[in-house]
Amino acid sequence: MHAATPSTARYWVVLRDKAGVRFNPATYFAPQALARRQRQQLPLTDSTDFPVRPDYLRQVRAVVDSVTFVSRWFNAVSCRATPAQAAALCRLPGVRSVESRPDGLPMLPATQPGAPERGTPEVSAADHQLAFSQTASLGAADFRRAKLDGRGLRIAIFDVGFSGADQHAAFQHLRAGKRILATYDFLKKKPYVYAGGSHGTEVLSCIAGLLPDGTALGLAPEAEFLLARTEQMHRERFAEEEAWLAAAEWADQQGVDIINSSLGYTSRRYFPEQMNGRNSLVARAAAMAVRKGILVVNAAGNDGLDPEWRTIGTPADGDSVLAVGGIDPDNFLHIGFSSYGPTADRRLKPNVTAYGTVLAAAPGGYVRTQGTSFASPLLAGFAACAWQQNRNLTAMQLFAQLQAAASLYPYYDYAHGYGVPRASWFTGSAQKKPAAATFDFVAQSDSMLAIIIRPGIGQVAARPLPLYSDSVAVMPPSKEKLAAVPAVGREELAPPVSDSAEKRPPAGATPTLPDPPSYLYWHVSDRRGVLRTYEVLEVKQRAVLQIPLRSLQAGDTVQVHYRGFTSTYSAQ
Repeated sequence: MHAATPSTARYWVVLRDKAGVRFNPATYFAPQALARRQRQQLPLTDSTDFPVRPDYLRQVRAVVDSVTFVSRWFNAVSCRATPAQAAALCRLPGVRSVESRPDGLPMLPATQPGAPERGTPEVSAADHQLAFSQTASLGAADFRRAKLDGRGLRIAIFDVGFSGADQHAAFQHLRAGKRILATYDFLKKKPYVYAGGSHGTEVLSCIAGLLPDGTALGLAPEAEFLLARTEQMHRERFAEEEAWLAAAEWADQQGVDIINSSLGYTSRRYFPEQMNGRNSLVARAAAMAVRKGILVVNAAGNDGLDPEWRTIGTPADGDSVLAVGGIDPDNFLHIGFSSYGPTADRRLKPNVTAYGTVLAAAPGGYVRTQGTSFASPLLAGFAACAWQQNRNLTAMQLFAQLQAAASLYPYYDYAHGYGVPRASWFTGSAQKKPAAATFDFVAQSDSMLAIIIRPGIGQVAARPLPLYSDSVAVMPPSKEKLAAVPAVGREELAPPVSDSAEKRPPAGATPTLPDPPSYLYWHVSDRRGVLRTYEVLEVKQRAVLQIPLRSLQAGDTVQVHYRGFTSTYSAQ
């Protein structure tokens, strides 16, 4: 009988140093990568860009079963090895540490199977309206008037696969302009990415896709793109985090400005208390990408209805990662499945929001789909237009401006972040005009703090708001939107619109964006800015809220936002 061959496992090997390594940034980086660093006044290179020491790498290769990835940024090697080989690695002079990296378990099937990932060539009137609204809600018309469309920006998309994107009519303008610059499958180690799933195709369309009549599905149709497959559909393995890191190093080398990552890692690999932006490899990789001057935009996650998780996943937990939550197109409020903040260390997440239900391109045509996976690329396209206007902003300056441009800023909560960014903040004078006061804090005796809408500010159906009418209501997510949505990167199609909907837009019809409803947002935060409670109210009376003063602790702050105006009350 032959002895059983010892099984191999994945290990992460951190090397000691890069002493003596030579590196020429001009031959390694694309000119766009060097220009990005120069614009942001970053060093053209540092030790994290240097390759690993060849002698250390040879020592590792001589011991292990196989090397699967070498990281410059973290001076590390991923490999497969037997337990005996791993023990030998620890004795190598060039090795600092060896960590076991279990591959994880197969993903469980979705509880409710979705429609096939197959689009229909015909776009109904209702879906055409959604396509218009998903960009109009962010201020598409303002960007168009300013001739901002992402031109000159390079965007990398990390995803499951891009099935059909190489042939879809929605991307003909990208192919004609040769603006899909590079593709690579970091799992199979080959350039072809047009397989594995259509999720990436849908994501790409939410940045740059077009309907047959020219209606834009995203805000940056003139950007350049790099497409990376880093994810498998039915597993959540450490290899995918390594692939994300490898793709980020590649994107940096190729001069990418923005990474859109509609991916996330949660309960199959981590516990909620680990979502602090420092534990996962992928969060540390995202932080490193930002250090190189790249804006990282990531979906917040689809676990808002999961009582065992509920919070954002990683790498959206990173403090320098722009985490994007989802809102309901019907009421502009948090959509039920969108993951909530804060992070495990109590930082604000999500940072901003966009539509969580969209019309997207898919093989065969167009589909209505839902998930924060699609809110994220809407924001990535928005960020490209904003950066196009001012290319000298650093990645973190742009990050801050995207938050400041949002509809609720400086108000925030753990469902909406700072709200939906507005293009007018970048193209006009919206950021320079202080909002007129719309309400007052009124102390009622020594026991109650009231928020009173100012006379003449609020109206309902052209009728002035009464002072009292017992009609204030807390606004929950829409009932029809409370169905669970599969994890980020694995979303299924949204329910189709009613069969009675018009099959196509009427000739000459122009879609319109209804004015978002006027809600009152309020929260109580402690002296560190961590929220104790928050709520959204539908306003139908002027005496909209009363807060017992005994419920406030010393150092607490009550912050209220209504119709563009934000004010605070500090407890003594």
